[in-house]
Amino acid sequence: MSANKTQPTDQTVEDFIAAVEHPTRRADAQVLDAMFRRVTGWAPQMWGPTLIGYGTYHYTYESGRAGDFLATGFSPRKANLVLYIMPGYTDFSDIMDRLGKHKLGKSCLYINKLADVDLSVVEELVKAGVDDLSNRWPVKGT
Repeated sequence: MSANKTQPTDQTVEDFIAAVEHPTRRADAQVLDAMFRRVTGWAPQMWGPTLIGYGTYHYTYESGRAGDFLATGFSPRKANLVLYIMPGYTDFSDIMDRLGKHKLGKSCLYINKLADVDLSVVEELVKAGVDDLSNRWPVKGT
């Protein structure tokens, strides 16, 4: 079986965030980095060219496919901030209802800018997502 396309890199998170062109997106990325560090207690690591990850987990699916991936994290993309905070196993709608303006993917949260959401609710989601993930797979800090 092939390995995940998205792998850890040697690029520094600080250099990546400093290179984000849009000033609001760059400032939001700095706030998110500090928040993820505080909430998880883990150092960030770049995954591929655009994902900032905190912690890792190893999975093995029933199909036999296995791999490692970031436990939680985010990417400051041109169109929006993408937060990888919900493993997709648990319904977090009670928390999401208090978040503010957002869009939801299977395990991703899309936010235009941090000013659109309640950051304390984002913190709650990060913690809940990591806790939920660690109930299913072994999660390690970075």
